[in-house]
Amino acid sequence: DNKDARHAKTYEIALKDKDFVEGPLSHTNLDNGADGSLRIVRNGIGINEQGRILVFVVEDGKLQLIAEKETKGAVYSLNAFNGKLLAAINQKIQLYKWMLREDGSRELQAECGHHGHILALYVQTRGDFIVVGDLMKSISLLLYKVFNFYFFCQHEEGAIEELARDYNANWMSAVEILDDDVFLGAENNYNLFTVRKNSDAATDEERGRLEVVGEYHLGEFVNRFRHGSLVMRLPDSEAGHIPTVIFGTINGVIGVVASLPHDQYVFLEKLQANLVKVIKGVGGLSHEQWRSFNNEKKTVDARNFLDGDLIESFLDLSRSRMDEIASSMAVPLEELCKRVEELTRLH
Repeated sequence: DNKDARHAKTYEIALKDKDFVEGPLSHTNLDNGADGSLRIVRNGIGINEQGRILVFVVEDGKLQLIAEKETKGAVYSLNAFNGKLLAAINQKIQLYKWMLREDGSRELQAECGHHGHILALYVQTRGDFIVVGDLMKSISLLLYKVFNFYFFCQHEEGAIEELARDYNANWMSAVEILDDDVFLGAENNYNLFTVRKNSDAATDEERGRLEVVGEYHLGEFVNRFRHGSLVMRLPDSEAGHIPTVIFGTINGVIGVVASLPHDQYVFLEKLQANLVKVIKGVGGLSHEQWRSFNNEKKTVDARNFLDGDLIESFLDLSRSRMDEIASSMAVPLEELCKRVEELTRLH
């Protein structure tokens, strides 16, 4: 557990053999001529001091290595970004250009970067925007800018700047971009949360802060988000136009996060409130308490998230219970069933 290492001392380990486990964070790339030691803990956080980016091309059904770039740290994430390569390397976000050498070969050349993270583990991009999920420092929003210079000849230089960040201390496990302004995160206490960019704020301080707008306890450790759907979307159905993000967890659970229109959210929130009165949790556990966002620093009620499993359980109720809920919502039962069935078509 990384949290147990926060107060660890700094050690040095002798590297006698190159027999580490293969993987993205392995050290099998260390040369035999290394000085024989590798510092692995810095300020209580385990740090990998060396890594590589390997570029392959497919030729005749085989992978051929065409370029290799050594890095000063482990490479945790790689993203295609505006025709370039964006890498998360330890505490830094680094952008590389794919350059042509004089001999006709290609190489990765560093263009610009951004420091200021503990460990930049997860990166998602949209246009010129970069969202980073940090080991301890929650979510930050970066912007890639290009500057044109004229001196004998025109040339471009890029820079990556921080626009805003979430100042809560969340240990991130995954991030995703929902739209231009809202970003989704998962953290190590099995919670989900969303943050929003404050573009219209009056002061620079407010614009530099990502506002937390949604919190929810999922009860699963999410390690990957991906835009997409698990089912065929029907263009004539209402659900066919709802954007969805698929998530996967370390327990093998696959789930869906759907961005609902406001009117539909309000309607389903009312249905959820009525279902909580009828459907009791296993062992009498409170649904509201279970879904409350909870970590070492705070416990708050869930907000701006709905429990899709609970809402869909409406279809399993007896006819009398269905009639009771439909009556309390002042909605015909047939319409209520149709609305919930539309929801089930999202997965």
